[in-house]
Amino acid sequence: MATIYDVAKAAGVSPKTVSRVMNGDAPVNQTTREAVEKAMAALNYAPSSAARAMRSQRSGLIGMITGAISTTHQFEDTGLPEIYLVQGAQRVIGQSNRTLLIADSGGQADRIPALLQTFREHRVEGILYVAEYHREVTLPANLRDLPIVLVNCFDADDTPAILPDDEGGQFALVDGLIRRGHRRIGYLTLPESQIASGLRVDGYARALQANDIAFDEQLVQVGALPIAANEFDILWDALDRVLRAEPTVICCANDKMAMRVYGLLRERGITIPQQMSVAGYDDYRMIAEHLHPGLTSAELPYAAMGARAADKLLRLINGATKPNEPNRELVSAPVAWRGSVQTRDDNVTNLHSRRKDT
Repeated sequence: MATIYDVAKAAGVSPKTVSRVMNGDAPVNQTTREAVEKAMAALNYAPSSAARAMRSQRSGLIGMITGAISTTHQFEDTGLPEIYLVQGAQRVIGQSNRTLLIADSGGQADRIPALLQTFREHRVEGILYVAEYHREVTLPANLRDLPIVLVNCFDADDTPAILPDDEGGQFALVDGLIRRGHRRIGYLTLPESQIASGLRVDGYARALQANDIAFDEQLVQVGALPIAANEFDILWDALDRVLRAEPTVICCANDKMAMRVYGLLRERGITIPQQMSVAGYDDYRMIAEHLHPGLTSAELPYAAMGARAADKLLRLINGATKPNEPNRELVSAPVAWRGSVQTRDDNVTNLHSRRKDT
């Protein structure tokens, strides 16, 4: 492999002049520059990125810790894989002429210190720490001396974090349903232990209050539990209790749950959307656009969160953040309205259908 000394010898210049040509940190006349570049091409010379990083204190590398590649989530119904966060961050990092190094934790917290050490050995300029669902985390002590942005999570130390606007997303969905004539709005929620669940219920309640509609506890039921082998029966029972409260539309915690609700309603002989409208959360298009009718869904803005987090990290690295910029930022997204929601008139159909006997 050719070295800088080989290039200097071939071009008839000193190694220092070769360095000046590569780094552009001092004037070099055009004839000398062309001779050096010709020698580099002839020798297929590749500059040492490690040496350059030591000189400039900039490696051009950004580290990301995630479980997006290999993790099997504890919560089956938490939403989209956070691979969309990775993709959003990658686009921004790539545009900055930096390289994103991804370390997959496999959901095992005890692996993170070793991953951090690997990042340090590669002299990363900053780290994106991605959680598999919206939650609070505790950072390892040896991470705090690097610029870091949390994504889809937060901590008690107010580390810069990018989070989904769960409350705002549910508010937008429910407010839109009300504007389409629905006043009896059922809601099958995430497990109560999840932060997103409480925030979305708050958004649901705020939309009702904004439209002078009383909150009916019978219309809100937990549709999934953190660990449950009989999750289908849990959803069946929750849906049954919601139907007894006579809704005209059922909101589901995510699109996977909504897909199951489609089947459960049809098993009861209830047509969508003629007799019952259905809405989801995530806007996971692999599901939402392939159901019939297409599923109305509030978008979970993972790609936008990844991009926002990468942008914030780059500004932290470059010292370009604003003095009053909040450390914790929420990312919102629109509702995708599709055929599963029907605009209603004043006619209400009471539903008392039960599971059909087979």
